[in-house]
Amino acid sequence: MDPLLFFLIQVLNGVQYGLLLFLIAAGLTLVFGIMGVINLAHGSFYMLGAYVAFSLSEATGSLTLAVLLGLPLAVVFGLVLEWVFFRRLYDRDHLYQVLLTYGLILMIEETRSLIWGDDVHGVKVPAALDWSIPLTDTLSYPAYRLFISGVCLAVAAAMALVIRNTRLGMWVRAGATNREMTEVLGIDVGRLSMAVFAAGVALAAFAGMIAAPVASVFPGMGNQILIISFVVVVIGGIGSIKGALVAALLIGLADTFGTVAAPEIAGMSVYLLMAAVLLWRPSGLFGRGS
Repeated sequence: MDPLLFFLIQVLNGVQYGLLLFLIAAGLTLVFGIMGVINLAHGSFYMLGAYVAFSLSEATGSLTLAVLLGLPLAVVFGLVLEWVFFRRLYDRDHLYQVLLTYGLILMIEETRSLIWGDDVHGVKVPAALDWSIPLTDTLSYPAYRLFISGVCLAVAAAMALVIRNTRLGMWVRAGATNREMTEVLGIDVGRLSMAVFAAGVALAAFAGMIAAPVASVFPGMGNQILIISFVVVVIGGIGSIKGALVAALLIGLADTFGTVAAPEIAGMSVYLLMAAVLLWRPSGLFGRGS
């Protein structure tokens, strides 16, 4: 294989993986930055999104319809969770947050087992995107993977516009910087937290929905993505959306090229990257102390 072509394919794979990580980590870093809550159940929202996409696509015959129907459900689910559970954690010690969110993981996993069972499921790629772009006579690249990258970039751009150019974005930035001062200025941080948490759940679920055709749908799929998402938050800086995007892309590329170049230590590559960044910038690339 042409080395340049091989390099291009790995870059595309790394970017696609990194952008999916960004969707998940963006909500996680905002919830942590604004609400001060360590949410171990965040990966379970990604898993639920994938299972909802599986069920709705089976029922409707369309992944697009499944996503359009599933996103409002994810928002409502996030609003209910914040109202019932998470708003009671804001002034609590992190140990209470860890215990409650770990309990949520167990509840969600058991509910998932009762509803969908413990089998591995597949979700069909939409017919309009079920084709590949020819690179050589023998190699091609799936159009759906490029579609995932394009959708993630569009979401990232929309988030940047909202956060930089709207009143809501100004409140989000203020809450992530100093929650107490934001409350003193008359902003209803409670409602802001509810909106941010619901958005975080929706982003994670959306990532699970669009990733389902390429990653399959299986029990515990959220647990592996959760650890990497926390690494993204740490590298990028708590509360920083820009940091989450940069860190997710770095991790996506490091993981992809690590798997290809040194598979025996590929599992360590992202953690070595995290260690290097923290030695250079202890608060992350775009953390408040950087």
